[in-house]
Amino acid sequence: MDGRHMQIGEVAERTELSLRTIRHYEDTGLVTPSARSQGGFRLYTEADIARLMVIRRMKPLGFTLEEMRDLLDTADRLDTPGTPTAEHEALRERLRAYERTAAKKIEDLHIQLARAEDFAATLRNRLEQHTRP
Repeated sequence: MDGRHMQIGEVAERTELSLRTIRHYEDTGLVTPSARSQGGFRLYTEADIARLMVIRRMKPLGFTLEEMRDLLDTADRLDTPGTPTAEHEALRERLRAYERTAAKKIEDLHIQLARAEDFAATLRNRLEQHTRP
C-alpha cells in the first residue's frame, strides 16, 4: 500500500460505487475516510478501498449492513497483532461462518440463475414454434 490519498471521485471510479453510496457507507460507519483535505474533502487510502470492495462484494449476496459491519470488525480485530489466542480462534470461527454463509448464498444464486436461463430458453422455444414462414 503506497499511503497515497485519493479523493472520493477516484475511489468511486476504482470501486464502481457511486459517490452517494460511498457517503452512505460513511454515514452508517462502515468506512471512514482516512483523512480530510484542507478544504474538507474526504481522502481515502488503498486500505479504505479494500474495505469498500469487501462491502461491494457482500452487497449482492444480501448481507445486511450490520453483518457487513460485524465482518469488517472481525477482520480488523484478526489483523490486530497480539490478539489473545482464544479471541483469535473465536474471530477465525466467526470468519468461517461468514464464508459458509457466502458459499450458501452463492449456491442459491446459481440455482436462481439456472432457473432464469431455463425460463429464457423456454421463451425462445415458444418464439421459434410461432415463427411465421
